[in-house]
Amino acid sequence: MKICNSKQQQPAAILFLSLVCLVVATAIAADQPATKEIQRGFSAKHDDSYSLFQSLLSDPTGVFVLGFLRIDSNLLDLAVIHMPSSFPLWRAMPANPAPWTGSISLSFDGNLVLSDQKKGTVFWSTASDGTGDRVVLLNSSNLQIQKTGTPDSIPWQSFDFPSNTIVENQNFTSHSKLLSTNQQFSMSLGANYFGLYIEFGKGSKSGIYLKHTALEAKAQIVPDGGPIYARIGSDGFLGMYQKEGPPADVLSFDTFNRNYDVFYRMTMEDDANLRAYYWNNTAWILDYTAITEPCSLPTTCGSYSICRSQEQPQCMCLDNGTNGCLPAGNGDFCGASGVKSIVNGDRFRVLTRQGVDLANKDFINYTKMASLEECHSTCEKNCTCWGAIYSNTTRNCYMMDYPIEILVEGDDSKFGYFKLKAAVDEDGDGNDKKKSEEDKLKVALLVVGCGILAAAAGFGAYQIWERRRRGRRGGSMEEGLAPGPYKDLAASSFKSIELSDSFRKP
Repeated sequence: MKICNSKQQQPAAILFLSLVCLVVATAIAADQPATKEIQRGFSAKHDDSYSLFQSLLSDPTGVFVLGFLRIDSNLLDLAVIHMPSSFPLWRAMPANPAPWTGSISLSFDGNLVLSDQKKGTVFWSTASDGTGDRVVLLNSSNLQIQKTGTPDSIPWQSFDFPSNTIVENQNFTSHSKLLSTNQQFSMSLGANYFGLYIEFGKGSKSGIYLKHTALEAKAQIVPDGGPIYARIGSDGFLGMYQKEGPPADVLSFDTFNRNYDVFYRMTMEDDANLRAYYWNNTAWILDYTAITEPCSLPTTCGSYSICRSQEQPQCMCLDNGTNGCLPAGNGDFCGASGVKSIVNGDRFRVLTRQGVDLANKDFINYTKMASLEECHSTCEKNCTCWGAIYSNTTRNCYMMDYPIEILVEGDDSKFGYFKLKAAVDEDGDGNDKKKSEEDKLKVALLVVGCGILAAAAGFGAYQIWERRRRGRRGGSMEEGLAPGPYKDLAASSFKSIELSDSFRKP
């Protein structure tokens, strides 16, 4: 059984991020923006001599700036930066940044367009109706396209398209999603709640790991009364609303109702947690953390692993592996035709384990079933089911319609059934099977090649030995290979054959 302490490196990470922010702030501060408004016909070319950030547009106070932001070492994104901290509050295309080259430019002719005119490539566009006359950055950090003379007519605004962060007084709607910078975790709204989800990529359903339902103490959420939205209040809380007026829910921060005159933000972070901060004119101060139990976070242990809650959480591989747990899955087991999966065949293998439970079982549906066998059989026949947890005490069968994550240690009444994707046709298009056959052919050729090499080496060794033997008859010794290396080469050949066995289907 593999047991390891979960990583606890927050102080070091905070120090590192502080140093990075200091460096970035120094680099950005050297280039103070002058432009307060962008008119039709505007075009600005990216200057790759800037090390980290090239400013293009400022809000009236100079606190927020739009510009070209360097991502990693060789990528670029359009971003709105909080200048005092150098924190990007909004990014145009966090999932697919553009290359950091001097041929990229930002233009405005009714729409903002980020493109490489030299190559004729458009990386991003506001894609509005094209009727806007100017672009401004408000002192709330909201980037807007406006019509001259009708400031209430807004064809496009960044507040409607958040990336990983929302700020104070920004409406977060049911059409929006906060997505962590690494694109693995998200926050979105439901009918009367907000949830946190694991994003498994194209073809996979998101897995919920936190659900906060509105209490509806001050206002009711009316069915068919329209979608809800959320907003950070200046008193230090996240409110959920169906219409303007008293909120249907108040999620209070640490500074709630303390009359702090500060600027708030809430960010979906790369460690899967949702946190709120306020700016105290020197640093971002943590004000709210959605998940405080480490085993409830999918990043604590990872896929196909079990988290044991202790003072220092411990992680165990579901298959008791000692060389790392199984990799994360994606997609489903339906194949191109949507037919059920084949057990221990071309679609998946099965792993069962007693004493395992779901950290997020309060947020997923279950069905009452008479037996463990019925629960597991139901999942087996369902090609969208990745696994199931059955309780002998409650008779509840929890089906996982997403890849295996967020497992915790349970009592002996809990039984887990988990599917593991085989290396054949994982996406149902037949290509994986062809690749597997090609891999087997490559291995076979490798074995044959090693055999030929061993035979050639043996023949060469024999000739050298024969020359030595003749040399001894003539009273002399010729230099050459001794039989020893030939034995080593033969051993390598057999090792390759053993390696080829690892490509066989279980």
